[in-house]
Amino acid sequence: MNTQLAANTKSDYVVAKFGGTSVANFDAMSRCAEIVCADNQVRIVAVSASAGVTNHLVALCKRDLSAAERDEHITGVIAIQESILAELSLDADLAHGFNETLRAFQVLATEGVKSAAEQDELLSFGERLSSYLFTQVLRGQGLDAVRFDVRKVLKTDSQFAKATPNIAATAAAAKKHLVPLLAEQVVVTQGFIGSDEYNQTTTLGRGGSDYSAALLAEAINAKSVHIWTDVVGIFSTDPRLCVKATPIARLSFDEAAEMATFGAKVLHPATILPASRSHISVFVGSSREPQLGGTWIEKEKSEQPGIRAVTQRKNQILLTVKSPEMLLASGFLARVFTILSEFNISVDLVTTSEISVAITLDNAPNASRPELDQACLDKLSEFCHVSVENNLTLVALIGSEIQLRQQETNLMQVLSDFNIRLICHGASKHNLCFLVEQSESDLVVQAIHSRLLESQVAA
Repeated sequence: MNTQLAANTKSDYVVAKFGGTSVANFDAMSRCAEIVCADNQVRIVAVSASAGVTNHLVALCKRDLSAAERDEHITGVIAIQESILAELSLDADLAHGFNETLRAFQVLATEGVKSAAEQDELLSFGERLSSYLFTQVLRGQGLDAVRFDVRKVLKTDSQFAKATPNIAATAAAAKKHLVPLLAEQVVVTQGFIGSDEYNQTTTLGRGGSDYSAALLAEAINAKSVHIWTDVVGIFSTDPRLCVKATPIARLSFDEAAEMATFGAKVLHPATILPASRSHISVFVGSSREPQLGGTWIEKEKSEQPGIRAVTQRKNQILLTVKSPEMLLASGFLARVFTILSEFNISVDLVTTSEISVAITLDNAPNASRPELDQACLDKLSEFCHVSVENNLTLVALIGSEIQLRQQETNLMQVLSDFNIRLICHGASKHNLCFLVEQSESDLVVQAIHSRLLESQVAA
């Protein structure tokens, strides 16, 4: 029993993750290094690729690029690294690794990718290169820092482009290879990437650096993970849409998960999974303005019931299947969802009537699942009438214990000016969702924030 208690005891370690804009150039990296130096509990730093690099790498994965286009993107990646190197002098160990990695990138990028495995390998170079540079920046500020290849510990399956982590294997590898380094050094490693059982490079999907940091925090039993980005925490809505949007000081895991799932881009949705199951607090703050604080995400239930934020996720599909045979019949829903599963289509919202089912699907350009396949529609059409609507936006109201009380009744007055295609509430007390025309979605979010959230703050 004592052994078990010791295993569950949290360490004082903190994992810090810095996003692409936070490591975009030498000045940005220097600001991040100051954050690390100011907190001696930060023992692991996970970095993204420098801003702009991943876009070049994604373009290089296309097989129809001309030689000139390919050279342009290769040059673009190298230029971003060289602009940082102009301010640095790499130590011998880092210089050797960096140069070898850069050469490997140039070879693969020039030849072009021929498989999903090679695509993940190519996409990994952004994080691999930036981690060498950031390690040197930390050393330049007097910190004992070592660069570590995360592929030694973050173990996944072989589902390239969106690999699923192997939690047990990652924990075992971290205990063996990573934890012994933490007492005396700060370890700089990579977000977004891992490796499968054959040591092939895998990726966790775009934006997966947040997820990586949380997985590493779980693997070393850290007390918290700090996500440093370009905004001061998680806001009540997108501050680019509403100038009166305000940062939220504290969120529960449930609230943060709903916000990330339904469109708040500041945090990758999967980040909450390891943090929640292992009771690891998450902090989100700005690497440009760390003194302004940010948002803490913790297990504790929110003490502020009602709506706290409004988010939107554009490029949604509304799929409606209708059949009179559904009336008083069993098995209809099971048949519909079995077909969707066959085509690897994941469902977000579902509403039903006596003879029809309305389903929302994500059709965003970078969605992990494919667009609604015609073969899927044909199969559904064999036993029901199918209709598809595009160019919709899912708007979500996020909070705690959301019920149709006075605040939510006011929502109906706001929405009366817009064409609402679907409303979904009840499955969770943390969200109330609806679909609107994409051309109106910004106006809808602004109206809701103004009438419900800004007045709430004023009160």
